[in-house]
Amino acid sequence: MYNFAGIKKRHINFKKKETMNQTTTLGHSTLTVNRIGLGCMGMSEFYGSFNEEESINTLHKAIDLGVNFFDTADMYGWGANERLLGKAFKGRWSELNLATKFAVMRGPNGEFLGLNGKPEYIKQACEQSLQNLGVDTIDLYYMHRQDPKVEIEEIVGAMSNLVKNGKVKHLGICEANVEMIRRAHAVHPLTAVQNEYSLWSREPEQGILDVCQELGITFVAYSPLGRGFLTGAIKSRADLEASDWRLTLPRFTDEAIKENLKFVEVIAQIAQDKKVSKAQVALAWVLSKNDEIVTIPGTRKVKRLEENLGAFNVELTKADLTSIQESMPSETIGKRY
Repeated sequence: MYNFAGIKKRHINFKKKETMNQTTTLGHSTLTVNRIGLGCMGMSEFYGSFNEEESINTLHKAIDLGVNFFDTADMYGWGANERLLGKAFKGRWSELNLATKFAVMRGPNGEFLGLNGKPEYIKQACEQSLQNLGVDTIDLYYMHRQDPKVEIEEIVGAMSNLVKNGKVKHLGICEANVEMIRRAHAVHPLTAVQNEYSLWSREPEQGILDVCQELGITFVAYSPLGRGFLTGAIKSRADLEASDWRLTLPRFTDEAIKENLKFVEVIAQIAQDKKVSKAQVALAWVLSKNDEIVTIPGTRKVKRLEENLGAFNVELTKADLTSIQESMPSETIGKRY
C-alpha cells in the first residue's frame, strides 16, 4: 500500500497552445531520444500470449513514427527479447538507441536464480547481450537491480570498465533510491535512472526526481500506464490471460482492482473532457513533470503504439493538473510487487 499524503506538489508551467517537447538528450550523453520510447518486455514474456511477427511489425512501425529509444533486458524471455530486437533491428541500428540491463539471473527453463552484481558476471552478461543483439556496443547499459551482496561502487566500477573497453557507451541504474544514485554517480556519471512512475506509483516524487535534475541524470519512467491498468482495459482479473504475470501482483487482486479503479475514473473524466484516450492522459501527466523525463510504455500492437504517441498532443493545463492531484485517491491498494 502506498500513501500519497505529504508528497510535495510541483508547480507545472505550460505555455498556452504549446504541446510538450517530444525529444530530449539523455543525461551526460549525446543521445537525443523521443520522450515516449518503447518498452519491449511484453514482446517475449510476462503479459500473456505474444507473436513474433506482430512484435517485429510494431518495432519497425515505431521507428517509422519517430521512436528511437527502445528498452529491453537480458532477463526478458531469458535472452529471447534481446534476440528478437537483434532480428528486428538488423540493418537499422543507426536509426535508434537501445538500452538493456543485467543482474537478474535466469535458469535454462526461465527459473529466477537471484541477483548478481559481481564484476566478472557483469562482464559476462554484457558479452552475452552483445551477442544476443548482434551489435558491438550497447548505447545504455543498466544495472537492473542491485545485488545486496555487492556495494554499488563495485558494481558501477565494473560497468565503467565496459565503457572504457568500448562495450557500452553510457550507464544507468534501475529501481534506485536517492543515496544509491548519489553513490553510483560519484563513481561514473549516470545517464539515466529508470524507476516505475505513474499516477498510481508516485514514489519517485520523494526525492528521486529532484536528485536526477540536480545531477543532470535523465529519469526514465517505466510502467507509466500502470502495467495497462490506468488505460481502463483491466476491470477484473478475468480481463487477463491465465498466464499473465500481473495476476501474481498485489495490485491485481479482485479487491485491489475494485478499489484502484478510482484512479481510472479520474483519468477518464479528464480524457472525456479533452476527447482523448485515458492512456494519453496518463502519459501526458508523467511527461508534464519536467521537460527531460522519458517514458517507455510497452505494447505489442501498432494501434496502441500510435495511441501512446498521441500523448504529445495532449495539453494538461494547470487546472487539469490541480484537478488530477486533488481527485486522485490518497493511496494505491496493493504493493507494486
